[in-house]
Amino acid sequence: MSKKVKSVRVPQELETLNLSKVIREFENYLRDLESATLLKSQGNQDAAEALLRTRQNDLGKKLAKMIWEARVDYSKANK
Repeated sequence: MSKKVKSVRVPQELETLNLSKVIREFENYLRDLESATLLKSQGNQDAAEALLRTRQNDLGKKLAKMIWEARVDYSKANK
């Protein structure tokens, strides 16, 4: 899987957002989805659900922080 992002349109305030880092976070999330599927297929439904809940919260926090940092950088640069 290629890790390069060739062309993406983003709002100006998100220009400094590290898209490679965002993609890496989604790759980690997909790996955890596969782990949860494996856990579920092995009969461990509770562990699978716990893993998904935890990872979804973590992913949301990390992405929100990246977006917030990019917007802060944009506002500093345009003062």
